[in-house]
Amino acid sequence: MISRFSIVTLVIFLLSAIFVIQPVSFPIRLPYLGRRRLWVNLTTAPIIAIAILWASQCLGATQIRDGIVGTDDIKPYNILILFISLAYMAITLDITGVLQAAAFWVSNKGGSNTRKLFFYFFVMLTLLSVVLGNDPVILSGTAFLVYYTAAAGLKPIAWLMAEFAAANTSSMVLFVGNPTNVVICEGFAVNNAAFTAYTILPFLACTVACYIALAVQFRSEKYLPRKVPVTAKLNVREVLRDPIGAWVGSFVLGTCLVVIIIVSFFKVDVWKISLPFAVAKLTFDLIWDHYRFVTGKIGNTTENQTGEAQDDPMVSELKRAMSMPPVERESTVVSISTTLPTTNSLDPQSTLTSIKSTKPELSSPIPLFPRQRAYLKRIHASFAAHFPTLATALPRLPFGLIPFAFSQFILIEALSHQGWIEVFSRWLTKATRGHMHPTIWLIGVLGVLLCNLAGTNIGATILLTKIVRAAPGFSHESTRAAAIALAVASNIGAVSFTFSASLAGLLWQTILKQKGIRIGQGSFAFWNMLPLAVMTTVGLAIVSAEMAVLY
Repeated sequence: MISRFSIVTLVIFLLSAIFVIQPVSFPIRLPYLGRRRLWVNLTTAPIIAIAILWASQCLGATQIRDGIVGTDDIKPYNILILFISLAYMAITLDITGVLQAAAFWVSNKGGSNTRKLFFYFFVMLTLLSVVLGNDPVILSGTAFLVYYTAAAGLKPIAWLMAEFAAANTSSMVLFVGNPTNVVICEGFAVNNAAFTAYTILPFLACTVACYIALAVQFRSEKYLPRKVPVTAKLNVREVLRDPIGAWVGSFVLGTCLVVIIIVSFFKVDVWKISLPFAVAKLTFDLIWDHYRFVTGKIGNTTENQTGEAQDDPMVSELKRAMSMPPVERESTVVSISTTLPTTNSLDPQSTLTSIKSTKPELSSPIPLFPRQRAYLKRIHASFAAHFPTLATALPRLPFGLIPFAFSQFILIEALSHQGWIEVFSRWLTKATRGHMHPTIWLIGVLGVLLCNLAGTNIGATILLTKIVRAAPGFSHESTRAAAIALAVASNIGAVSFTFSASLAGLLWQTILKQKGIRIGQGSFAFWNMLPLAVMTTVGLAIVSAEMAVLY
């Protein structure tokens, strides 16, 4: 039965999704702090929605508990521990310089042929994203391409859009590539190895289709000229900061992924595997950094007069190879000083804390506890010099994903409590009649659209998983087909119309703003339109063909 409480719950859920897509702010005046701006955005909107629903008795403690502990075999804590653990291993591997070294190697192979370079970079980013996931690749790949295009005098839009599409499309291969994949595996009881078997062909088809679409829409020499003014080969070893750490990190991450796939046949919670590997990697990082510190191999960073580090090997090597002047105005970016920042400004402060579309602005900042703040700053500087890997990795970890994901689970539980999941599932059965192929296309298209409308692809995946599981009259074949279609849609749905379609999109936008490159919402949607349409059609067609052969 749909009641007034049900209507209020649905309206509040939709409003929270709107504020995730388009944050709003209003000024407030606080004692001692002066005038500040309070934001209703990705971080705060879902939590405010839960508070309002609880106060209005639209949900209770049971729904909040279920959103944290989980229902229907979906365990939110399992998903988040797994994701944070793998993120730590991937980010610390990136810190060693592996991704930058790979980019330099690909650049040398491509030479001065822009089209060949574009193809090589696309393939490299695709392969790295399959193993590491999209977030580490977005972190390092975006910064590198900003530097590289500025150094070569290229328009960055084609390279950045290709990077974003490649990183997000590739995350559908392994179930650990995206939190949405873990939701699908747990919600539909899909074996982790079977998940890759189902998605590998759609991934290959979507990747080829995506590259063709990108090559077509960026075919003009305005975006991809024939030649890149390369003057020297890039030194790959120059940017590989820690070869031993790179080898150990690669071994630990690779072994962890293999063990997770093996134990998935024995119904073991994946967080019980990923967490010990992450702790082992953390232990190695502390011991290795301490050894390098006491032996004088790290801890001596020179600074310029502005207090910024001058030893970023990637920037130095690009300036040398491209014969860049120290200060030069570029047409594609604000300035060299903006687009080629030093190491301190290279790393975002966090994966989701800095993901907020805009940070609160201070009209008249009043420093509180100046002595204590200065003392803590000195402690942090000392710790960062002694343990640089941990000090760099911790701010990058997506801790902000934890309250956001739990909030999404709780809001979906509220919809279920008020009867909306049952209503939506009946609509799904009427629309598809439980048939497999209509289910694939309806769930796939809805998944892509809801990534933009339901509070990122995480919210869309949780919602559609609940709806399909509750759909009356659905056969095992139709349910399994819906799961694979949703896996394709939740990953390619990030290559969509709004930055908030995925957390990676918000991170990507934040990094570009820090580097002085502005890509508006309209431009983002325009360049993603053709790749998204082609990938949706090809990907769901391959899923239909797979299901027709299997069933």
